Amino acid sequence: MTDTKQEPPKIEFPCPNYPIKAVGVNQGDFRAHVIEIVQIHVPDFDLTTVSVQDSRNGSFQSVRFRITAQGVDQLKALHEALIASDLVKMVI
Repeated sequence: MTDTKQEPPKIEFPCPNYPIKAVGVNQGDFRAHVIEIVQIHVPDFDLTTVSVQDSRNGSFQSVRFRITAQGVDQLKALHEALIASDLVKMVI
């Protein structure tokens, strides 16, 4: 048997159209809350990339968007800021 570990794909920065999804409680204006956090970390954020989907029972909402990722530090900071929010439960 051979050990065939695959390396995860390398991301080259800047990386246009980097997809991110934030999932959280569907209360208030979750979309606006997520966008406010993203705009702090992504100054050139394009609002036209945002889409929103409610869960089957309407308890949760996912906000999907794409950014031009500038580097690992930016992605890490954005992820941490989203997760630190009381409304955001998961970031993919």
